[in-house]
Amino acid sequence: MQTLENLKIELAEISERLQSVEASISRISKSNETAQKSNNDFKNEPLDESEVPTNTTTNLASESAKRFKLKHVFKNVNKFKENINNDGEWEENFNVKWRLSVLRLNNHFALGVECEPIAQADKWSIRIKTELKLVGKDQINFSKLGFGCYETKRGCKGLSDFIEWEKLEKEFLVKGNVTAEVHMAIIETSGLGKEKIRKFDESQKDVSDVILAVRDTKFHYLASQSSFFKALLLGNFSESQQSEVKLTGIDPDDFHYFLEVLHGESAIDETTVEGVALLADMYDAPTAMRRCEEFLMKESKQSLKKKLKIAARYNLEKLEEKCMSEIEAMEEKRLVVPKDTKVLKKKNWFTFRRPF
Repeated sequence: MQTLENLKIELAEISERLQSVEASISRISKSNETAQKSNNDFKNEPLDESEVPTNTTTNLASESAKRFKLKHVFKNVNKFKENINNDGEWEENFNVKWRLSVLRLNNHFALGVECEPIAQADKWSIRIKTELKLVGKDQINFSKLGFGCYETKRGCKGLSDFIEWEKLEKEFLVKGNVTAEVHMAIIETSGLGKEKIRKFDESQKDVSDVILAVRDTKFHYLASQSSFFKALLLGNFSESQQSEVKLTGIDPDDFHYFLEVLHGESAIDETTVEGVALLADMYDAPTAMRRCEEFLMKESKQSLKKKLKIAARYNLEKLEEKCMSEIEAMEEKRLVVPKDTKVLKKKNWFTFRRPF
């Protein structure tokens, strides 16, 4: 069986085949909306920007562990009408739905990202850093960095003058199509967390041996629950002599659910599983990671494509095996081979096989 490292390399190809299967048998719904709306989102909610030279790769904010990539091939861009938005497909990442949105505007190609939290409070915010990119002919790239903050309402953050239309047509249009990518880093969120089960505030001071500070939130915790925290406090780290340890690059809500899982609580659901898995991997917590894998295998309604990405990212072999088994089962229902051997000779029938 192919290793998960190789699976990461071939995940794009698997995803394309999976999308074809899903479309054919309509077993997993796909959102393929194309909204026609004004360009107000780009005007009223621009990103602060800085340009990235061609053919360079930029690392996103090191202060955030929540990173992902959105990619979409926009068709017939050469036929785009002025001031009409064209949207990619929704994709869920870290309890938020995201999609790319583009339009032709004032002799420019505008590129932005729309977001819609899955579980949200009356007031919420998501602060982001992005690298917006076009992949052109001969793999020539054009990129700009953007910074922004979504607040309280669904919206689109983007650059209305991302690239001149003439330059787009000359260097990035391939058979009328344009490939757009946005590399996202979630710097900070608020108002997106679900109700907490367990407390880690000062009321737990007497049964804890350390204070873990995540941004402005302090968690009173018993370090023996994690080999990482045990080493941090009792090992040779400089933090081992401190009564309060500051943790950077993570979300306090995610960290709260992570600690709840370590305490045996049922804190994993569709809205928390990605954040908990991220921290379980970061802080060497195999029990928490196993519970994430079990949830994704037995309860989660996320798409197979999404589950495969998570399996590859965290080396979840059981989850990967189950996903590939389901893909094969779906293909068996989709593929109908005619009994007439004459037809077989005339048509290029094929059998979907696992890429390993």
